[in-house]
Amino acid sequence: MELLRLVFHHYRWPFLGAIALSLLSAGLGVGVIAFINQRLIEVGSMAALPQFLGLLAVLLAVTLSTQLALTVLGHHFVFDLRSRLVKRILDTDIERLEQLGNATLLASLSSDVRNITIGFVRLPELIQGVVLTLASVAYLAWLSPQMVVITVLWIAFTMGVGWVLVSRVYRHFRLVRESEDSLYKDFQAAIEGRKELALNRDRARRFYDERYIANARDYRHHIIRADTYHLSANNWSNIMMLGAIGVVFFLSNGLGWASTTVASTFALTLLFLRTPLIQAVGAWPTLISAQVAFDKLASLSLADYRPSFAVDNALSSWQRLALEDVTYRYPSTGQEPGFLVGPLTLTLNRGEQVFLIGGNGSGKSTLARLLAGLYQPQSGRIKVDGRELTMAEWQAFRAQFASVFTDFYPFDQAMGPEGMPADQTLVATWLGRLEMQEKLQWQADRVINTQLSQGQRKRLALLLAIAEERDILLLDEWAADQDPQFRRLFYRELLPHLKAMGKTVFAISHDDNYFVHADRLLEMSKGQLSELKGEQRAQASEDAVAKINI
Repeated sequence: MELLRLVFHHYRWPFLGAIALSLLSAGLGVGVIAFINQRLIEVGSMAALPQFLGLLAVLLAVTLSTQLALTVLGHHFVFDLRSRLVKRILDTDIERLEQLGNATLLASLSSDVRNITIGFVRLPELIQGVVLTLASVAYLAWLSPQMVVITVLWIAFTMGVGWVLVSRVYRHFRLVRESEDSLYKDFQAAIEGRKELALNRDRARRFYDERYIANARDYRHHIIRADTYHLSANNWSNIMMLGAIGVVFFLSNGLGWASTTVASTFALTLLFLRTPLIQAVGAWPTLISAQVAFDKLASLSLADYRPSFAVDNALSSWQRLALEDVTYRYPSTGQEPGFLVGPLTLTLNRGEQVFLIGGNGSGKSTLARLLAGLYQPQSGRIKVDGRELTMAEWQAFRAQFASVFTDFYPFDQAMGPEGMPADQTLVATWLGRLEMQEKLQWQADRVINTQLSQGQRKRLALLLAIAEERDILLLDEWAADQDPQFRRLFYRELLPHLKAMGKTVFAISHDDNYFVHADRLLEMSKGQLSELKGEQRAQASEDAVAKINI
């Protein structure tokens, strides 16, 4: 199993230590049975009682230590797995994360990691069950080789049927995991679309009946099948272990293969094995579920794990950024090719304020993501001061940008350059300029009241972007949610303040009344980029909608 191999690879010596404790625990367990057989059944001396109690105490201590060692090891592994998964998500290209979708990622971070955790919590039961079984079989073989052959064949048959049942568990757990992805998408739709569903009860009914109920039924079907096979395997093992005791006494008393004392020892050993063996059979499906979850994580195709967050900011003295013949095509849907953006050629000079206009679906946001290095061009080049950007410089290139996209996430911490605390004077100044000093409550460098309107949330996002002191501000229709008075303030006062600070601003905008404040005006149309000058720019400034519709 790949999951156990990975544990052994990363925690070899602790894992081997836990296995050694398991062997010691199994040896002590068999030793206690042998002691009962030789000292309590055959001799029956009271002098053996203190020794017996001492053996039980040692067995308890070693067994508990073994289970704790394996449990702690499992939790350490899960901690590392979750931490590595989050770091890999942080390092994965935005386009891959968008292909996967939020629901898939959240399902992996919650369901998959939870299933792996449960699997490792049950791992001690499986290991101890296997080790105890092997040690007990060795002891019984020493007592009666003839009887142990029949007993082993009986147990092997029991485990074989159990394995067939458990394999069915694996198949249905895999289908359960696929159903969970669909359910997470339904949960996301129910939460994020709550306003639309509240207004349109017909849509809510169809969503509930046709999407959620269908996916929930699939989940219920497969989880019931998985649990049915799991319980069947569990009860089969339980009953067959009791049957093994009957077979032992039949071989002893009916066929005369062994004495009653040996048969009693066999029965005692099988009773001793019954609980750990049933627990091992019960633990196996959870490990199967953990392996399914691990396979699901592997299928995400996230970036390889890199422990470092280090960024070389060697590009901070740039003067000109350029896209040369850059193209990006979205994945195809069915027989239709994906939307193509480009070839794009664009230069951006330090300190410029560039506005971009264009209709919906024209490629504006894609251009912004390409410019900021969030999407990697499929052809063409990005240049910095005439030199082509290399992959080694990619993160340093991204570090020149701070952004407020339309789908921004409202972080609550103001952070300065290189992760240092934000400049409090700068923050206080821009709190006043953004008219947010009465709206926000701060504790150290964190905002503790985030119940804001959409326009206020955008102002907070702009404040946090400015606090980062990056060279370039990328704003995606930032003013769209501002009231007319503050929109005027943004274009007439805030943008000049940013220009005075030496900031380069690349803004997607449809506010034609304020295009006069842009150093350059660009337009995206059907994936193609052009710069508007002279009469074209004047026409767009008078009526951007009319220009876009031409």
